[in-house]
Amino acid sequence: MSDQPKTRLYVDSPLAEGQAVGLDHERAHFLRHVLRLDKGDAVAVFNGKDGEWLAEIDGFGKGWCSLTVTVQRRAQADGPDLWLLFAPIKRGRIDFVAEKATEMGVSRLWPVFTRRTDPNRVNTDRLRANAIEAAEQSERLTVPELSDPVPLDKALAGWPEGRTLYLCAEAGNVRPIAEAVRDTAHNGGRGPAAFLIGPEGGFAQSELDEICKLPSVVPVGLGPRILRADTAVVAALACWQALSGDWTAEGGDTRPPFRSPADPAGPAV
Repeated sequence: MSDQPKTRLYVDSPLAEGQAVGLDHERAHFLRHVLRLDKGDAVAVFNGKDGEWLAEIDGFGKGWCSLTVTVQRRAQADGPDLWLLFAPIKRGRIDFVAEKATEMGVSRLWPVFTRRTDPNRVNTDRLRANAIEAAEQSERLTVPELSDPVPLDKALAGWPEGRTLYLCAEAGNVRPIAEAVRDTAHNGGRGPAAFLIGPEGGFAQSELDEICKLPSVVPVGLGPRILRADTAVVAALACWQALSGDWTAEGGDTRPPFRSPADPAGPAV
């Protein structure tokens, strides 16, 4: 078996040396007919709890594939404790939000309904599928938790003490996001944080007034231009990661070094 995995999959099974893992029809089809893998080929697997492991394909059947876990590639490591509360937007763009927020290290995705939210329903299965795929491709070791969609006031009613909530507002008495995040970090504020992104029509003024009553809220601005909701998500998360998140952490990339399949004994890249 080559020790260079051909792909990376999120699984629900426990992971340990010798553990058997069964894949459903969709994953089996992907490995066999899309990637053209066969018995003995290696894949990487992770479950958000036990780190990342190599696994060997044992075989395929009608609608199934079985793997055997062999060796751990990376120990489990937690990412930043960062939530994203966002007003649902139209299909396609909401998929983008789930995907990019996952790539940016968000630990919890939480759709919230505001007074100007349209649409008013969320396909959470689709959102989770997008988050899983993004976690697989970005090589993070966890998949964000997906909370059930609720009205904004309900989400904020029991807001946890100590979790800074950055309110991304289009106008009003706000601070530049970089300044606010940097000041929080310099004051030891590398603890739990969250961002709140409004709908495409913006927050109603009455909503802003209520949100700003929370002691942990920091209203921030994202520059002189009006950003689409999905653009605002990426912009805000990138600022936070660069100034206070795990982009500032020592240690860098923890993935095993890449070796060319044509020369597995050669130098790591």
